[in-house]
Amino acid sequence: MAAEADGPLKRVLVPIFLPEECYDQLFVQWDLLHVPCLKILLSKGLGLAIVAGSLLVKLPQVFKILRAKSAEGLSLQSVMLELVALTGTMVYSITNNFPFSSWGEALFLMLQTITICFLIMHYRGQTVKGVAFLACYALVLLVLLSPLTPLVVITLLQASNVPAVVVGKETGDLLMAGIFVISSLCNGLIAAQVLFYWNAKPPHKKKKEE
Repeated sequence: MAAEADGPLKRVLVPIFLPEECYDQLFVQWDLLHVPCLKILLSKGLGLAIVAGSLLVKLPQVFKILRAKSAEGLSLQSVMLELVALTGTMVYSITNNFPFSSWGEALFLMLQTITICFLIMHYRGQTVKGVAFLACYALVLLVLLSPLTPLVVITLLQASNVPAVVVGKETGDLLMAGIFVISSLCNGLIAAQVLFYWNAKPPHKKKKEE
């Protein structure tokens, strides 16, 4: 009976919130103070809460545009730059097999952002252009997620996300500019390392003479 009772709970928690060994540790052996497993549970829970919260970030803006039937005051260029940044994060995470809780936020924000892009075009009388943009974006996304795209391209796209966001929302603030410079340098360093080691071959070990 106990096994039947904890079947549904296990299906909910494993593997979304916990690996099976942690589920057994916490809910079979009832070791509720097992710190490593509690950290995993807390981390996954917070990650999924952030993902759920991301559903509400841009929806009010979408509804406001629909109610007003106008996207006046919105910059299409800024929204598109933000879309590039979100796409880079999402594609990089999927390619590297990161858990959904670490990139699900980018997915839902991307869907909301591309909706805003379409609405801006639609209310500017460019509906056909908006539909074409959606189709082109879907095609580019499929190519980026396919084996045809080298990892170095994905890494460079991810490295460009901070500049894309800052350029899209530039305020002239010195602190923002400083963060932009430091983040860009760090991302550039990572991209440079990937490019440098992309075709590097490990040194051949010399055979030991007997």
